[in-house]
Order: sequence, then structure tokens, then C-alpha cells
Amino acid sequence: MTVQDSGEVALVTGASRGIGYGVAEALVARGDRVCITGRGEEALKAAVERLGSDRVIGVAGKAHDEAHQAQAVERTMEAFGRVDHLVNNAGTNPVFGPMAELDLNVARKVFETNVISALGFAQQTWKAWQAKNGGSIVNIASVAGISASPFIGAYGMSKAAMVNLTLQLAHEFAPVVRVNAIAPAVVKTKFAEALYEGREAEVIAAYPMARLGVPEDIGGAAAFLTSEQAGWITGQTLVIDGGIFLNAGVG
Repeated sequence: MTVQDSGEVALVTGASRGIGYGVAEALVARGDRVCITGRGEEALKAAVERLGSDRVIGVAGKAHDEAHQAQAVERTMEAFGRVDHLVNNAGTNPVFGPMAELDLNVARKVFETNVISALGFAQQTWKAWQAKNGGSIVNIASVAGISASPFIGAYGMSKAAMVNLTLQLAHEFAPVVRVNAIAPAVVKTKFAEALYEGREAEVIAAYPMARLGVPEDIGGAAAFLTSEQAGWITGQTLVIDGGIFLNAGVG
């Protein structure tokens, strides 16, 4: 099936697999040209081939590296001439354990990758295109950022900061650029395997929708939030959780 070119361009970070790949796939399907980033050169090349090298480019690097941020935006502008949409998905969660024993250097790394990098990419796309031409930003947060999250507290703190970053940018960038966040519950990706591997049926039992999320669920939401249909939505965090928060009620 031939996809009609939307004329728009997106930059999706951390998109060689998982949620980021699902987002890139949804944006390509609607006709966007897309630049994806990721740490692994080979994995990124493979993702570009699957998505379509006629419409997608890849820029390898570490999300928290300012030089990489600048290069990704520069390459996008060189290849496609614009960067309408930014989806900040790159993230890390290298630690699992109680907050009382959290290595502070690890906490710093989590914030550097999950939050500061998102701000850096937003600054770059704003200066390169969006300030004068408009567009949108979607930050991939997490339900861990809006509730207590035992044993992944550093990750949860960083995602709470991502929600607030969304509010700050939405206020400052309005009315030119809309900025929203998505807060998924557990999505079946390699990144989240530790949260369900070996006990998937038990984990699913807590979800009223009777399944875990898949990257396509988040991709569809990101495609909506970056579309004209979401033209009056900014500063919001869309929770996509399979209904798990419904179980927080009394009784």
C-alpha cells in the first residue's frame, strides 16, 4: 500500500526497538519522514531498513550527549529540511531496589538520560525549526512517574520530572508548539522485561483490559498527539495503562 506523504518530519529518540520503534512506525504509516536515534549502530540500521530507508534515517549516539543531540537535529534538517515533531522516548533504568540503598551516581545517570536529554533535544528542535514554524513535542513518561513505584524509584522520579518538563515546555512554547506526554503502564518490550518476565499471567491479572501494552498502543497515541486532531491539546499527560489505575479505588 502506497502511503501519501504528509509533508511533515519527526525525530524520535531511542527508536531502534520497543516503544520508540512503535512510534516511528506509526508516524511513517501516516506519511511522515522520520529520523530515529539509538545507541547501537547495527540495531539502528536494521530498524531503518524495516521502516523504509526511503523515508527514514538513523543517527546513532547516546541521548545525553549534547553533540549527539545537535547532530541528530542537524542531520534531520539536512535530509528533510524541517523537524515538525519531536518524540522524546530515549530512557534508561539501570537499577532495581529500594530507595534507601540507591547509588546517587546511578540516580544522576537516570536523570541525565531520561530528563536532561529530553530538554536538550527540545532546545535543539525549537531553535532549528519549531520556534518559527510550529510543531509538537511528545515526551514518553510512565505511570511510574505519577504513582509510587516500588523498586524502580529512580526511574519513577525521572518520569515525574518528565511530566513537569512537559508542563514547563508547554507553557513556554505556546502557542507555537504543543507539548504533551504519554504515561504508559507496562508495555511488552525488552526494556520492561524485568517487570513481567516469568510471571506474565500474574502481572496481566491486575489489568482490567486483560493484557499488557504493546508498542503499537503508544505509537497510535503519539500519532494522535502530533496530529491536527490534537490541535487544542497541550500540557497534558495521557495515561495509557490498560485500566490498571482503576484498581486503586476502595472496595
